[in-house]
Amino acid sequence: MAKREEYEQRTEALLAPVLEANGFELVDVEFVKEGANRYLRAYIDKPGGITIDDCELVSRSLSDRLDEEDFISEAYILEVSSPGLGRPLKKERDFARSLGEEVEIRCFRAVDGRKEFDGILKAYDAGSVTIQENQEAERTLERSNIALIRLAFDF
Repeated sequence: MAKREEYEQRTEALLAPVLEANGFELVDVEFVKEGANRYLRAYIDKPGGITIDDCELVSRSLSDRLDEEDFISEAYILEVSSPGLGRPLKKERDFARSLGEEVEIRCFRAVDGRKEFDGILKAYDAGSVTIQENQEAERTLERSNIALIRLAFDF
């Protein structure tokens, strides 16, 4: 297992008690390098949305636990936030909750000359995602070719 994956999994385990106690859901944890800095990000959610106070509560608790466990050898910046309007679908429960919702998909490789698709999420399984584009027929995309799938939002 790569260090990044280990850090993310161990962070998820540290988050579980505080999230459960407060009725929050863990959307994702990522350990990434951006420019000269590394970031440990936790994205949380709850019905009705996450507030700044919610993020602060989780951040303080997680920071204390990370200091106790001290398993990340590199310097990093801790961030706890809402997944935002364009929430990515990553876990089984994300897909299940989003059936019937409009999604945006970006692919690694072009499919029929396109890399971007949007439509209503109709079905999913371990290997594929099916959407209905506009009033057209359904389109099935291989999950191994999907770089990003997230809820669509219109302003």
